[in-house]
Amino acid sequence: MRRGLGKMGLAFAGLVALAACAGGEPKLMNIRTDTPDEFRILPTKALEAPADYTTLPEPTPDGTNLADPTPREDAIAALGGNPERLASGRIYAGEQSLISYASRYGVPADIRKTLADEDLAWRQSHNGKLLERLFNVNVYFDSYKPMSLDQHLELERLRAKGVWTPTAPPDPQIPVQ
Repeated sequence: MRRGLGKMGLAFAGLVALAACAGGEPKLMNIRTDTPDEFRILPTKALEAPADYTTLPEPTPDGTNLADPTPREDAIAALGGNPERLASGRIYAGEQSLISYASRYGVPADIRKTLADEDLAWRQSHNGKLLERLFNVNVYFDSYKPMSLDQHLELERLRAKGVWTPTAPPDPQIPVQ
């Protein structure tokens, strides 16, 4: 009996030591699935036949297809902008006031790298407890909970200030009556 208990204790200590040696980028969403991810499939635009087949351009290896999705250009067009301006990289007179307001506190050049480094540090310090990592428990929501907004508390705050707020999304923990 003691011999079996000692072996189990030794095996558990080995597992703990092995889990402590894990390095690299922390994975907070421990989800394993063998099914395809439907959110990775992008819908394409409708196929169109060219007006003249003799004037088609030569295909390029890394070129774009007319049926490929262009989400940035589509969003600019949907908001009333000109998608052709996106390629030029120029700032036009009507856009200058928006850019000035958005960058009124300064814009660091390396903001994406800074945010990625800060997020990596946050995920490393909130990587879950030993048994959560050992059994691949999803700790994503617990890790980012301090950064989430309490929608009902914010709704009460805004309504107390007299801000018109039509409604708030239902809370999944509170049953709808």
